[in-house]
Amino acid sequence: LTLPYTLTTGPAAGSFLHELGKRRILGSHCARCDRVTVPAQDYCVLCGSPMPDLLVMPETGTVTALTRTSSGIFVLVQLDGADTTFLHRLDDASPAEVGSPVRAVWAETPTQSVLDLDHFRLDDARPGGESPLAAEGVQSIAQLGYSMSLNYHHSYGPHYGRLFDELASRRRIVGSRCPQCRNVLVPPREFCDLCFVRTASHVDVSDTGVLQAFSIIHLEFVGQTRKPPYVYAEIVLDGSATRLIHNLGGFDVADAKELLSIGMAVTAVWKRPEECVGTLDDIQYFEPSVPKAD
Repeated sequence: LTLPYTLTTGPAAGSFLHELGKRRILGSHCARCDRVTVPAQDYCVLCGSPMPDLLVMPETGTVTALTRTSSGIFVLVQLDGADTTFLHRLDDASPAEVGSPVRAVWAETPTQSVLDLDHFRLDDARPGGESPLAAEGVQSIAQLGYSMSLNYHHSYGPHYGRLFDELASRRRIVGSRCPQCRNVLVPPREFCDLCFVRTASHVDVSDTGVLQAFSIIHLEFVGQTRKPPYVYAEIVLDGSATRLIHNLGGFDVADAKELLSIGMAVTAVWKRPEECVGTLDDIQYFEPSVPKAD
């Protein structure tokens, strides 16, 4: 799954990200609590007061916590003059521990992200007594393009697994039969939708059926596997009692309104055997059975 979106940073976070590209770390000062927060925030997390005063923080600080992972060493760093910590990464070669002094190491090329501050490294020779300074000439990033990805493995289970195996190896469709109402369910599933009893067996289902419902899709959206326009359909296959969701094809979509009707017969158009991989897309589409003109 991939989710692209636009991130609205807000004034303080936008300034923090922009100034990282200029090799400056911004914090914000709460006048009521007399606390300095890093990264800069719009409101104090303790009292809720606005924090319009931005500070340029020293590049040095102290490790307050750390963890070693397969992706590297991650630390909580409390910068000199700050009252809070923030999470970042540490040079993998650093023999760090809680209390170790560290210094920021900057990325060579700014990317408008928190990784403009590339990492921290140990800095035993650093001078002490550095203090935050009032920030001047601060700019902000209002919006950022962003994308979140989620990679996962989906377990089909015995029923969907059998369906996809049959599609790939034999180009045939199977359903599961309810022992009580005798309905055949497609796709196959463990329990009957009507009786709520466990299905008893898998049975073959025809690749022909009846059009139950359809919709002509013109809208484009993220994750779409077909380019509009196309026809989405709900089909009751011969020998089954449930609806299978698929697509209609084999005709000009511009003629779909006049050509298609609820209750008309449709037939599966399969990919070649060597192209089948075990998904419902092994069926290219269902084609309506339209009487041919004399």
